[in-house]
Amino acid sequence: MSPTNEPQPVEHASAADAPVLFRTLLTASGHRFGHATLNAPASLNALTLPMVDALQARLSAWADDPGIAGVVLDGGGEKAFCAGGDVVGLHRAMRAAGAGNVPRDAADFFEREYRLDHAIHRYPKPLLAWGHGIVMGGGIGLMAGASHRVVTPRSRLAMPEITLGLYPDVGGSWFLSRLPGRTGLFLALTGAPLNAADALWSGLADHAARAEDHGALLEAIAAARWTGEHAADAERLDDVLRALPAPELAPSALRRHRDRIDALIGPHDGLATIAPRLRSLAGEDDPWLAQAGGAFQKGSPTSAALAIALQRRLRHASLAEVFRVEYQASVGCCVFPDFAEGVRALLIDKDKSPRWQPASVEDGGEALVDAVLAPRFDGPHPLADLS
Repeated sequence: MSPTNEPQPVEHASAADAPVLFRTLLTASGHRFGHATLNAPASLNALTLPMVDALQARLSAWADDPGIAGVVLDGGGEKAFCAGGDVVGLHRAMRAAGAGNVPRDAADFFEREYRLDHAIHRYPKPLLAWGHGIVMGGGIGLMAGASHRVVTPRSRLAMPEITLGLYPDVGGSWFLSRLPGRTGLFLALTGAPLNAADALWSGLADHAARAEDHGALLEAIAAARWTGEHAADAERLDDVLRALPAPELAPSALRRHRDRIDALIGPHDGLATIAPRLRSLAGEDDPWLAQAGGAFQKGSPTSAALAIALQRRLRHASLAEVFRVEYQASVGCCVFPDFAEGVRALLIDKDKSPRWQPASVEDGGEALVDAVLAPRFDGPHPLADLS
């Protein structure tokens, strides 16, 4: 059998036009492995509410099925695992709700997206995320909690929300703060892109594989004998991944610049202190640093202030607490103008000239943080049951 062929037999295939394709792979032990594929390659598998709901329902069913030993999650097409949430759809919801109002569709999306991300972090079986190609924003949210996070030489990860007037959500306030030194806050403030070596060094990925070995991985999973016991099967999945040929990876810019990043962002420095240091990077000879500095310079001051506040305020919070605060922050971003304006400038009109309010750090972006975070729901928190 060719390494690019699907392992056989494949059971329970879903309709070709479904937002997520589901099937199960029968393995040598008689157990099955769930296989979920985001099915919107034309939009780089941007995450929509139907995708979220489909994944949540099927992952829950597979979690409760003793015949399912584990799950593989990947993206359709060759370009992306998932380029993030469907922010164009969120922009439509914001426009329909009107300035200063909570868009119901956006609130529903964030609640259910964060429930899905939390469920992946807490999943009771091995879950492998194949992070090939573009993995941004909501895509990293899907990948971050997986037990086995795989990147390829063509993986490009980023949390570029500052350019959209948002902030690194989907648990970013939790997992970015756990990266080495101050690199997580640097990534939040600059949206700097990461390659496979960066992801491995920082702990955002666990394994690297060649893109062309995706089919061979599925074949190896089907050929393996699984126990149905989480710890043993997680070790077996590690063995399957280690048996794949090692890819050649470009070096890690994040690792090379870690000391510089820690010097730029002190543990207690405020945004007014950090901002001129990051802006100065735009003149660096190193293209990775220059790109990071330029992105910060063009980004939303309120987004920068929010990213700093959330990582520092939630440093000792539980994952569930982080998702509850991020829900409030994300709904708040839909009420204030920068998120809608950032999507307009980058993805709708594409003039790449957002008019931020306030326009600069010096104009007081930090002053809006508490207002953005204010609760905008009646009764219990929509994510009160997460633990």
